[in-house]
Amino acid sequence: MIKTQDIPQPKAQATEMVKPLHSVRQYFGTDGIRGRVGVWPITPEFVLKLGWAVGKVLARQGNGKVLIGKDTRISGYMFESVLESGLSAAGIDTHLLGPMPTPAIAYLTRTLRAQAGIVISASHNPYYDNGIKFFSALGTKLADEVELAIEEQLEQPMTTVDSAELGKAIRVVDAPGRYIEFCKSTVASDITLNGLKIIVDCAHGAAYHIAPNVLRELGADVIELGVEPNGLNINLNCGATHPEVLRQHVLEQNADLGIALDGDGDRVIMIDHRGHVLDGDELMYIIMQHKMMVGSLKGGVIGTVMSNLGFEQAVKNLGLEFVRVPVGDRYIMSELATRQWNLGGEPSGHIVCKDLTSTGDGIITALQVLAAMRKRQLSLTELRAGLVKYPQILLNVKLSSPHISLDKPGIQQAIKEAEKELSNKGRILLRKSGTEPLVRIMVEGEDAQHVQRLAEQLAAVVKQELEA
Repeated sequence: MIKTQDIPQPKAQATEMVKPLHSVRQYFGTDGIRGRVGVWPITPEFVLKLGWAVGKVLARQGNGKVLIGKDTRISGYMFESVLESGLSAAGIDTHLLGPMPTPAIAYLTRTLRAQAGIVISASHNPYYDNGIKFFSALGTKLADEVELAIEEQLEQPMTTVDSAELGKAIRVVDAPGRYIEFCKSTVASDITLNGLKIIVDCAHGAAYHIAPNVLRELGADVIELGVEPNGLNINLNCGATHPEVLRQHVLEQNADLGIALDGDGDRVIMIDHRGHVLDGDELMYIIMQHKMMVGSLKGGVIGTVMSNLGFEQAVKNLGLEFVRVPVGDRYIMSELATRQWNLGGEPSGHIVCKDLTSTGDGIITALQVLAAMRKRQLSLTELRAGLVKYPQILLNVKLSSPHISLDKPGIQQAIKEAEKELSNKGRILLRKSGTEPLVRIMVEGEDAQHVQRLAEQLAAVVKQELEA
C-alpha cells in the first residue's frame, strides 16, 4: 500500500490568479453559443447561417471535412440538419456522428483528420436549451481569432456555392466503438476493474451507449442509470447535476462506487461506497497524487476561482504550485498550454488530463480515479481522506437580462461587509454564469452556518438590487 508520504514532493510555489482572456464577441460565450431553443440566436435560421459562416471561414484554410455530433436533446435533430445545410452551402463536407459525448467529438476530430468538429449540446442545461460549440483540427477550442472571423462572416449576406461544389454528408457508423477503445487506452494495460460493482448514471445524455460499455469491457460489474434518452429527459433529476439519485442507488445496492456524468459527458461526479459525493476538487486531488506516484504529473495544478480553499492548501501541502483561472474550460486549457502542465479542472467535475486528451472528459477522468484505486489498492473514501475542504455555499439568482451589471453600489457594499465578517478567513465570489441567465454566489469560510447566512444575505441583496 502506498501512502501519501511516499509520493515525491517538488518545491512549493505560490498561488497565482490569471486574468480572463479578453476579446469582444457578440455570440460566442465561454463555451460556444448557448441559450433557449427558439429564442435568438438558438433558432434554425441563425444556426443555418452559423454553419455557412463556419464553412466560409474554414474554406479559406482548405477543403477538409467537418464532424457534427450532438447530445440526446430533441432539438439536436433540427440543428444537425441546418448545420449540415449551411456547411454544404459553403462547399464543406460533413461527417455525422450522431449522439456522442463532447470529448469524443474532440477526439474523433483529431483522429479522422477533420478540419473542425461541431458539438450540438447545452451540456448540463435542461432539454429546452441547446448550443453549438466547436473544436479545431487538434481537438481544442477554436482560437479567438477564428471565433471572431466567424462572427464577422455572420454579418455578410448568405450565398451558395455552385451546385457542383456543394458539400456532401455521410454518417460515421463506427464512432462509438472508436471512442470506447480510446477511453480504455488511457489506463495502463494491467489495470482491470474486475470485482468492482459500479453504478453509472449517464443523465439520459450523450454517453448513454458509451460509458457502461467502457466499464464493462474493463471488467466491472456495471449497473446502468440514465440510459433511456427520449429527447426530453436529459439531465432531468439525474446525472452529475443531481448526484443524490445516484447516491441513493449506491447505498441501496451496496456498490463500491457510483459515477455520474452530465448530458454531454464532459464532467463527472463520483460517489464512494459510504455515499459521500466527490466533486471535481476531490477527484483532482486523487488524480494529482496518482500522477505524482507514477511520475506523469507535469508542473502544478490549474484550478478556478471556484476551487475550494481546502483543495488549494492540499495542493500546496504536496509541494505543488496552484494557479486559479476564471470559470470555463477554455481558460483552463489556455493556462495548461502556456505553462505546459497537464492537470486542471473545476469543482463541477470538468477536469482536463492534458497528457491523455485535448479537453475535459468525464469518462477518462473517472478512469484515472479508478486506476488510482487499483494501483494503490485503496477505496475512494481512503483516497480522498487527505483533503479537508472548507464549507462552501453556492446560490443562484436568476437574471432577467444578461446585460444587468453587478457593479451596483448596494451589491458592492454588501460584498465588502460580508468580506469584513469573514476577516480574511474565507472567500466571496459573485459572477454571471457564462451558460445560463444566472448570478452565481459563492461564499467560503471556516464555519458552515456563518457561510450559509452570509450567502443568503448576499443573495437577498442581489435579488433586490437586480429587481430594482
